[in-house]
Amino acid sequence: MRSLAALILATGLALPAAAGLESLTSRDATGGLKEALAQGAQVAVAALGKENGFYGDPRVKIPLPDTLRTVEKPMRMMGMGNQFDELVLSMNRAAEAAVPEAKTLLVDAVKKMTVADAKQILAGGDTAGTEYFRKHTEQALSKKFLPIVKKATDKVGLAQQYNSIAGQAKPFGLVKDEQASVEQYVTRKALDGLYLMIAEEEKAIRQDPVGQSSKLLQKVFGAIR
Repeated sequence: MRSLAALILATGLALPAAAGLESLTSRDATGGLKEALAQGAQVAVAALGKENGFYGDPRVKIPLPDTLRTVEKPMRMMGMGNQFDELVLSMNRAAEAAVPEAKTLLVDAVKKMTVADAKQILAGGDTAGTEYFRKHTEQALSKKFLPIVKKATDKVGLAQQYNSIAGQAKPFGLVKDEQASVEQYVTRKALDGLYLMIAEEEKAIRQDPVGQSSKLLQKVFGAIR
């Protein structure tokens, strides 16, 4: 079986440490990448799809939409602080409830990865695998997340008020498309947080292959360092 390095070089793709790749078969490289992506997905979903997964992590905590942030201070001074706090909490709880729905689609994306995909990911940067995930799952995940998020945020009065105001302002270009409703905004932020956490795990695997428990991950990512 031809090595992955030979396949990559044959297509004109240059890789650092290409010599280290000579020992890898296409099967090893593809298997290692699939294992790394599956691990990244599982870690991200487990970290975010629980209470305080978003709310308790400053890296992914979902803040108020820009439009509300501009009026937050004066409204708090008028005694509306609790409503703002309730909305922030509900947005993050909605994201935490939606993220577990990502697991099946992420796993399916891993299963469908081809040797050509593997070559592209290996030739890419530290988050090339995460970019593969985003490309192949973002649209479908957005559709899955949106109704879950909407169900949670519809219970909050301030969210309903925001949607009413934003809906009127959007035709005039006063509100960004992704902030035209609370549920659209939270869905976007939830996806950003999910891919961020997957990227963090991917970078950790690439930067410390020896520290991985899997021999295959050690072999594949050790060869491309």
